[in-house]
Amino acid sequence: MRTVEEKIKVFDSHFHIIDNRFPLVANQGYLPDNFTCADYLERARKLKIAGGAIVSGSFQAFDQTYLVVALEELGPTFVGVTQFPASAPDEEIMRLDAAGVRAVRFNLRRGGSEGVEGLEDLARRVHEIAGWHVELYVDSRHLTELYCILVALPSVSIDHLGLSRAGFDTLLKLVEHGVHVKATGFGRVDFDVVPAMKAIVSINPDALMFGTDLPSTRADRPFRDEDVNVILDAFDEAIGRKVLYENAVAFYRPRAAV
Repeated sequence: MRTVEEKIKVFDSHFHIIDNRFPLVANQGYLPDNFTCADYLERARKLKIAGGAIVSGSFQAFDQTYLVVALEELGPTFVGVTQFPASAPDEEIMRLDAAGVRAVRFNLRRGGSEGVEGLEDLARRVHEIAGWHVELYVDSRHLTELYCILVALPSVSIDHLGLSRAGFDTLLKLVEHGVHVKATGFGRVDFDVVPAMKAIVSINPDALMFGTDLPSTRADRPFRDEDVNVILDAFDEAIGRKVLYENAVAFYRPRAAV
């Protein structure tokens, strides 16, 4: 068994910063505990994270203040994934892009984001203006109804391996069309992650991107450092490097690379 200490660099493609200095909105009655930039860096210290993507949660709705401050604190190897309404002006997209934001999230599972009716137009607009992609927190069993929209979009990623075995075949068809998938939330899915990840990589070795999902809000089983070893043990070193670092860096385009 290899270990992360043997040092394959890690770009954490999915984690949350929760800072109660900034607006939080209860989602389905849930408000998360604080998890600041300092908390994240301490929790992830053994992983020697080289960069990552701060993902806006349902409980942050359309607030941008926490995200811009977090990007300033963590530095230019980190990027942001925001939520905002389809009515957001072009100038706001450009302002956030300069701050390090690289994607807009549609939280179709828990809400707090723009609804699916705004997906197609907003996805095309943010890509045209700033080269952003869209990220979907969605259960794979609902991908069939979204398939025709998603395959036509310029750039898409899907969180947490799609969550469900049901619909996973549709997820793989999307991978064939260039959709990226996050190897995150191993404690959220209802299947064995290793054959699922191998199936994705067999179709497109550039598609899979690791993330910690810290602090794993509402997950049945939170992230464990050993989850990195699942990837190190599943793949050879070249693919391990792609999944843990290279694929996400190419996809997210941080302002500075390590």
